[in-house]
Amino acid sequence: MATKASGGKVLGRGEATAGKTQERSDRAAVRAQGQSEPGLKTPERNEAVGVRQSVTGKTPRAGGGIATIGCDAELLSMSEDDYMNAAQMAYFKQRLQSMERELLHNAGETTEHLRETVIVPDPADRATIEEEHALELRTRDRERKLLKKVQQAIGRIDSGEYGWCEETGEPIGLARLLARPTATLSLEAQQRRELRQKLYGDD
Repeated sequence: MATKASGGKVLGRGEATAGKTQERSDRAAVRAQGQSEPGLKTPERNEAVGVRQSVTGKTPRAGGGIATIGCDAELLSMSEDDYMNAAQMAYFKQRLQSMERELLHNAGETTEHLRETVIVPDPADRATIEEEHALELRTRDRERKLLKKVQQAIGRIDSGEYGWCEETGEPIGLARLLARPTATLSLEAQQRRELRQKLYGDD
């Protein structure tokens, strides 16, 4: 039986079979080389469009940059051997810089608020406004002190000293740093210092 080719030429059975065999061979060669061909659904085609994963199942970063930590839970799940590695330092620096921006913003708002002059004839209302201003100033004073600690903590990150107890040299601990990113003492060292201050008034 003859077969009609797409160009209109009539092929014999042997020629048609040979043509189909060659077509299958060509398609197999395409798959083996990982080339993209319409209709192919193979892992090699994924590689052809650049879909690659490392052995760990994570997509590698361009340029081999430092891995990032997405959340507190991911940070706490890391090994003790990873304590204060580059990724953890970057995580805490980002958190401290966010605190710094917020504190500076609050300070600016307070300055603008206090510059506003409001004339209130009622003495009771004036007293209320003055009390609110005094409370706001006390709050900003606490934030000013905190800002100084935050900036010092950022400096310790830059120098590589962040996360280590300044009294004992031991790790402060991730959980404590998450609760208090400006901490300079481990929990035990902090408790000993507070006990000394209570007993002897030592500053």
